[in-house]
Amino acid sequence: MSAIPSLDEFEQAAQSLAEVIEHTPTLPSRALSSILGAPVLLKMENLQRTGSFKIRGAAYRLSRLSQEERARGVVAASAGNHAQGVALAAQALGISATIFMPLGVPVPKLLATRGYGADVVLEGETVATSLRLAAEFAERTGAVLIHPFDHRDVVIGQGTLGLELLDDAPEVDTILLGIGGGGLIAGVAAAVKARAKELGRSVRIIGVQAENAAAVPPSLDAGRPVEIETKPTIADGILVARPGEIPFDIIKELVDEVVTVSDDDLARAILILLEQAKVVAEPAGAAGVAAILSGKIKATGTTMAVISGGNIDPLLLQRVVSHGLAASGRYLTIRIPLPDRPGQLARVSELIAEAGANVIEAMHTRHGHGLQITEVILELSVETRGAEHSEHTLDTLRRAGFAPIVVPD
Repeated sequence: MSAIPSLDEFEQAAQSLAEVIEHTPTLPSRALSSILGAPVLLKMENLQRTGSFKIRGAAYRLSRLSQEERARGVVAASAGNHAQGVALAAQALGISATIFMPLGVPVPKLLATRGYGADVVLEGETVATSLRLAAEFAERTGAVLIHPFDHRDVVIGQGTLGLELLDDAPEVDTILLGIGGGGLIAGVAAAVKARAKELGRSVRIIGVQAENAAAVPPSLDAGRPVEIETKPTIADGILVARPGEIPFDIIKELVDEVVTVSDDDLARAILILLEQAKVVAEPAGAAGVAAILSGKIKATGTTMAVISGGNIDPLLLQRVVSHGLAASGRYLTIRIPLPDRPGQLARVSELIAEAGANVIEAMHTRHGHGLQITEVILELSVETRGAEHSEHTLDTLRRAGFAPIVVPD
């Protein structure tokens, strides 16, 4: 059997999933088109059942189980999206499901997974630990392990998205997808390249990784999957230390380029999707948009960014929006040492108003920060119109003799 699934396999999978998944919309983005200098389309997999593309691979994988395997039940490990996909697919097929999730999993994802009828086990600090525990559970009980990305059926199921992309936008030249373990981009690349070849054209596939969890570039350099030491990132959906063997074989053959983005880029992407497109995306789901905003993508024609998931914890969303505003220069926290005498707070407020900025929050204290007995500290959260306006506000304060210090977000 070829390592790369055939177009027939993807088409058969799409037929078998027709009653399970939604054909999600593809919409143009004027704001991103203006930034890139070419038409940009958004594929809204955040509107898919369970809130992400993961239901495709999970449902197809479970549909291929034998009756004997179904009777043994299934087990999976996930920080949320794969968990929900497996839980819903198992519920629909009458299969018992056990899902191992790390202790820090967002509450909405935990509740949704339990809501689909799965038995959830919270244990371990990372998804890697949860996956090890799931594998041990499978060996101990006989349950079938449903890997989140390193299985051929999962790759084929995820690849059905690629067929939709070309159905929705046959003119597309470039497709941007986030990469974690690689199942989504491997499936989409294989399906799109095969369909495009039939149409007598080519489509560029670009993968996007969080720079704190970018295992694919060194793996490509080594010619095999390698494990890296990851760092914390808001993009928990693509926080994977090593790409899967099966997806990687396809990635190295069919993916044209892989770029990385920072958490600041991801926060800005979530913010612009909220403000301009009225779309709620989780950090991993906004990776393609982050690549556009970071300038890593060059315009070559119609570009499609796949919004692969929208399952974001509201508390994280609150923090990400604040971080995105700060990263865009629209939210500024400054600390100003002041002499402890009347009128200083009023004078600072007056100057900020003259600069056209708006004070959101203020803290005035005589304690800490190594202050002398005659000094106070004023800490202000200020709303501005962007980086240039932020600098103008700071310069206004400096010209008046104050020494504002920008507090990192």
